[in-house]
Amino acid sequence: MSEPDRALGPHVTLLGSRLGGKYPEGRPLLVRGREETMVIDPSLALVGRAGGAPPADRVLNSHCHEDHVAGNHLYPAAQWHLPEADIDGIRSLDGLMAIYGFDGPAAAAFARVVVERFHFTPSADALGFVDGATFDLGGVQVRTIHAPGHTRGHSIVHIQPDDVLYLGDIDLSSFGPYYGDAWSSLEDFERTLEMVRGLAARCYATFHHVGTLEDREAFVARLDRFAAVIERREQALLAFLAEPRSLAEIVAHRFVYRPQDAVAYADPVERRSMSQHLDRLIAAGRVEQPEPGRFVARPAA
Repeated sequence: MSEPDRALGPHVTLLGSRLGGKYPEGRPLLVRGREETMVIDPSLALVGRAGGAPPADRVLNSHCHEDHVAGNHLYPAAQWHLPEADIDGIRSLDGLMAIYGFDGPAAAAFARVVVERFHFTPSADALGFVDGATFDLGGVQVRTIHAPGHTRGHSIVHIQPDDVLYLGDIDLSSFGPYYGDAWSSLEDFERTLEMVRGLAARCYATFHHVGTLEDREAFVARLDRFAAVIERREQALLAFLAEPRSLAEIVAHRFVYRPQDAVAYADPVERRSMSQHLDRLIAAGRVEQPEPGRFVARPAA
């Protein structure tokens, strides 16, 4: 599908995506103040856009992932801003690849994709921001809120006076939270989801999938459904461990991606994601190792 730009308020525009926000694209935000204009998470939707990418004085990336920085190169004269905790990812290709943590053939293949498909352009001049950093564009304030888990630096953004809360990759999708990188954290993501649940706004916007929600009850319902995927994965893992299994068997079974999904990096994502579930189930006494390298669920008391 293709979608038009959509005004979310007097100063904020959701820029349309040819794919309706579906990966590898996403929906950037354009924020206009009296003095400056900022584009947030310029995506592939801006590459080849009819009429060209809209001009901006500043680029703000919610975090450093390939799909969120894919349009940065369209703004060579703008100042780029990324979370301080993710800033190494925009400094060099090696820095970005460290965030993912892939190795072997998957790492080499994805590095090529990042450059050739997502136009990765390193910058030594990008500036890092921390939690609570506020950009005044002239009568419009863009405030960052650290929301880690997806990456170490992942941040959401509150824009006033339009009262728009941009959620980045807390995308409220049925796929659920992604915490499969070396710089991801399942437990940080859970704390972030609890924090975000308490935030009120007139309009909620996501980079992928949902797009916008203007009803708080609808937002909370979608957020709770999104968060519930974590518990669903954990319960599915416990059921799979009714008999002893190795980590390789867990990875091959697929708990994050569907078995039929052709995802080149599925194995490292499954390994990283489900290892985090295993670690906390072992710590909680719900899973044990009857022999090194094999895991089994303990019977419920």
